[in-house]
Amino acid sequence: MPQMTVLEILNRTKAFFERKGVPDARLDAEYIISHGLGMKSRMDLYLNFEKPLTAAELDTLRPLVARRANREPLQHIVGDTSFRGHIIKCDPRALIPRPETESIVDMAIERLKGAEAPFIVEVGTGTAAISIACAKEIAGAKVLATDISDNALSLARENAQANGLDGAEALQFAQGDLLDAVTGDAVATAAGDAAAKIDCLIANLPYIPDGEKGKLQPEVDKYDPELALYGGPDGLDLVRKLLQQTENKLSAGAPILLEIGSEQAELLKAEAGNYPWLKFEGIHKDYCGNVRFVSYRAK
Repeated sequence: MPQMTVLEILNRTKAFFERKGVPDARLDAEYIISHGLGMKSRMDLYLNFEKPLTAAELDTLRPLVARRANREPLQHIVGDTSFRGHIIKCDPRALIPRPETESIVDMAIERLKGAEAPFIVEVGTGTAAISIACAKEIAGAKVLATDISDNALSLARENAQANGLDGAEALQFAQGDLLDAVTGDAVATAAGDAAAKIDCLIANLPYIPDGEKGKLQPEVDKYDPELALYGGPDGLDLVRKLLQQTENKLSAGAPILLEIGSEQAELLKAEAGNYPWLKFEGIHKDYCGNVRFVSYRAK
């Protein structure tokens, strides 16, 4: 029996994924096969379409394909993802960083232009993708990344090490519930002064309404940690709690940048008067043109 080529396996895998309802079936098949064959990139796959596959190579690919067909996230199978060009390890300990979240780092960069050694706090850091990007892309930034989850923080620290930030002054970690984690000791360690106020607060908190449990894509419903997904009846419990905690914690004019659900932005705008020490700055779209962020400034 003749050996099957890379292209034949790719086409079969694509068709199999389509039957299983896998989104982006062709693209995911390319990623999994190139990963399973130890190729450096998907381009290598295209350059080897006519290459016959050995029995050992097929044995390597089968369980990877089966995992994706079972709707395990691609990022868990290949082990990482790219976030603004920074390689971020992914596993069930934290939410997978999404490309649409990358815009929030651009928002921080724009608002901190000209600031010297800005003290940035990211609440609910998960994999630390946002904090790593800020620490590496904002000159002089001192970043404190917090999370309530032990598991998430262990993954965040692994990502910091993989991105050359392990033990670096530019990025520190603290555990706790929202701004409760930003203690004097944590601030002293991260900013060098226990009395320092936050120059930029960033958060991508759980914002999916509780009623959506069991209705999400299997990749999210089965494999992302529930702690990182749901935010109460309308999804905004943690966002409101965080905003309430910001009084007297930020320097004058400091931005607050929050990722939210597209249908929640107008509600937060309407509730802005609940936080008189903050000015509601605006509603913002991601790279795809979808409403995804709101911003405030400390008065």
